[in-house]
Amino acid sequence: MNYKYNINRNIFRGYDIRGVYPSEIDEDTAYTIGLGFGSYIQKLGKTECIVGHDNRLSSPVLYEALIQGILSTGVNIISLGLCTTPMYYYACIKLKIYSGVMVTASHNPKDDNGFKFAFDERGNCKGQEIQDFLAYILQGDFQEGKGTLSTYDIENEYVDLFSNSLHFGSRRVKVVIDPGNGTTSVIAKKLYQMFPIDLVVINGESDGNFPNHHPDPCVEDNLAQLKQKVLEVGADVGLGFDGDGDRMGLVTNSGKFLPTDYYMILIIRDIISKVSKKEFLYDVKCSKAVEDEIQRLGGKGICYRTGNSYTKAAVRDFDLPFGGELSGHVYFRDRWPGFDSGLYAGLRLLEILSHTDKTVDDLATGIPKYYSTPELKFTAQDEIKFDVVAKVGEYAKSKGYHYLDIDGVKVLFDDGWALVRASNTGPNITVRFEAKTEDRLQRLQEEFLTILKSNL
Repeated sequence: MNYKYNINRNIFRGYDIRGVYPSEIDEDTAYTIGLGFGSYIQKLGKTECIVGHDNRLSSPVLYEALIQGILSTGVNIISLGLCTTPMYYYACIKLKIYSGVMVTASHNPKDDNGFKFAFDERGNCKGQEIQDFLAYILQGDFQEGKGTLSTYDIENEYVDLFSNSLHFGSRRVKVVIDPGNGTTSVIAKKLYQMFPIDLVVINGESDGNFPNHHPDPCVEDNLAQLKQKVLEVGADVGLGFDGDGDRMGLVTNSGKFLPTDYYMILIIRDIISKVSKKEFLYDVKCSKAVEDEIQRLGGKGICYRTGNSYTKAAVRDFDLPFGGELSGHVYFRDRWPGFDSGLYAGLRLLEILSHTDKTVDDLATGIPKYYSTPELKFTAQDEIKFDVVAKVGEYAKSKGYHYLDIDGVKVLFDDGWALVRASNTGPNITVRFEAKTEDRLQRLQEEFLTILKSNL
């Protein structure tokens, strides 16, 4: 393998490194990233790191190339092998080694791959940190050495973490889980069978081709099989998981998709009386219903920018008991160590159900009613997407609208909002609208999609 002088700069995104294999990311790319990573963390006084990979077909070869690059800088590696991203996070916590790389493209299509990485205790790199790392790689001034490679099996300790963090009641809940043939397939059934629940599994075989549906459980179209199975077997709930296991999608007992922001409301309702700090974080894409409900319960809501690396760090830095974002990442810190795990998020809901006779539909009653669109995506090349969003901001300013610019442009009205932001995971602009009435929702869409499309 060779140092890649012409490494694709566009794969260095807002939250991680991500691109198509092998056209944008190949073995030489992984090797070069390994050279850079191993050299960079030595500047910070680190001598060892942890690495793991998901079940994508390209992950083993990229993993091996990455390892060779890191080892050749003199850094020692603890290899987890095939694991979910949450298992990787827990290994870093358990071993107290916070420098590491996870080879994964999360919920992206099967031909994508990438790297989530952390230099130290601050957690996953993001934003300018990633661009600084790219600049460092482009300099090509790497350390030389001969690191050692050892292996570690985190599975049993990870299973114990679940066992010690959950306390089920007397009701036996029936659940359908859908790993979507992703990496949770290697551990989901074992974990869920530990608890007093009736378990049905679909798409539970590990297969990096994701043959049954796209590995993103927070897009409703990808939950069609799960919905059908929930109704077929009369389950109390259906849970879907993404490609690397850090996100969860939810289907209620009546076969309805319940978005993550509504799931967050169910969790906040359950824990707010049990935690001393009654502050909770949500991202700009979440429904105003989250803010409304937190206030109704006597808590304080914190609206934050989108992005797993950002929201997880904020929940930790603000010392919050719980937070999350619409894309499916949620972070418990009341009796869990703060990292996002789709399997744990699902079990926390099952735990709530086990202590009540109510259905998920029952638990979701009383949530303030808003009409909203799903997250809409429009193709926009990486070179122009931020400029396009800026032009939407200029339009909002010219109209005298009140808006937030913590992440894209979120224009706020008394009866709704419009959000336009550049995706940090691909060449897209993402848009979402919400309003108190369907008519107002339609008018918001017409106004802002007209401005957006005129600048694409």
